[in-house]
Amino acid sequence: MNQTWTRFAGWLVAAIAGAVYGVAGTITQAYSWGVLPVGLIVAVAGVTALVAGLRLLTDDRWTALACGLGALVATVVFSGRGPGGSVVVPAPPDGQLSTGLIWTFAVPVMVAVVVGWPSFAGARRAAASDRTN
Repeated sequence: MNQTWTRFAGWLVAAIAGAVYGVAGTITQAYSWGVLPVGLIVAVAGVTALVAGLRLLTDDRWTALACGLGALVATVVFSGRGPGGSVVVPAPPDGQLSTGLIWTFAVPVMVAVVVGWPSFAGARRAAASDRTN
């Protein structure tokens, strides 16, 4: 029973961390330095590093998924029109691709790749046991 609460607490902390990164990425994705979308690059790299780091650290797909879902929910919530009418991620002009649109699709694709990546923990344990025998 105690282990169940520990896992749920870990998932909750991962989701909150993902939400923080999702908000930060949603706000900063529009920053560009000339034609280079620095904000988008840093935002995608940051969220990818967080989700991949949690996956590698905990060796648990569910923790990485909770973190990715936190980032995804924060991205969707903060991308829309706010209560005061302000828009954090404006729609691109017709026929153009914006960093906001790329950010919106990059988060779920990146989370799917990290969570779906095969686990090599069993192979590592088997290799370690072969070396000790």
